[in-house]
Formats: sequence, structure tokens, C-alpha cells
Amino acid sequence: MEIVIVVLQVIVALGLLNVWLVRAKKPTPFRGGEAKTIRDEFDAYGLPSFMMYLVGGLKVIVAITMVAGIWLHDLVWPAAAVLILLMIGAFAMHLKVKDPWIKSVPSLLMLAMAIAIAVLR
Repeated sequence: MEIVIVVLQVIVALGLLNVWLVRAKKPTPFRGGEAKTIRDEFDAYGLPSFMMYLVGGLKVIVAITMVAGIWLHDLVWPAAAVLILLMIGAFAMHLKVKDPWIKSVPSLLMLAMAIAIAVLR
């Protein structure tokens, strides 16, 4: 079971870092509304710009913590709990702007992995 948890932690960490550090300014089919970048996405949700920095900072911290949690297990549950809250919020934002369900799939998958990590760790 330990290997499953570690694999989930790595998938979550790489996914978060990819979205927030590598693809932040690139369009994807999963961005909310008609957004092409993360900044556009937060605008589409009607959120203030500081929220983008807060959410992005938290997600990068969660990603780093998930990697550190491979060796420091006590870090994992709090990181998973923060991610669960963030992914519930992400899903809620997709609902708010009435996105097609397919745009919510990444947030729901990330939510499922975060729940699995929290339960299994």
C-alpha cells in the first residue's frame, strides 16, 4: 500500500507544479469559462487577483510538501487536507461559471487523489 500512496503523492505534486509553473500562461481545454491563462481563469470566476497568488502559492507548497512527505509522513495529511479544500473550491468555481462537466474532470480527479492520500496515509 505504501507504494500506492507514494505514487499518488508524486502524481499530485507533478500535476500541481505542471499547471502552476509550466502551463500557467498556456491555454488548456480545462480552464474555466473562456480563459486561456490562469489569470484569465480567475477573472472568469470573478475572483480578485490576490486569490490567484494565494491559491497558486498554496498549491505549490502542497506539491513540495507531497514530495517531502515521501520521507516525512507527518507532512502529508495536512497537505492533502489543504488540497481537498482547494479542489472543492475549484469544482465550485466551474459550477459557478456553468462550465461543461469535462472542464471539472481534472479538479475532481485531483480531489479524489487527495482524499485517497488523506485516508491511506
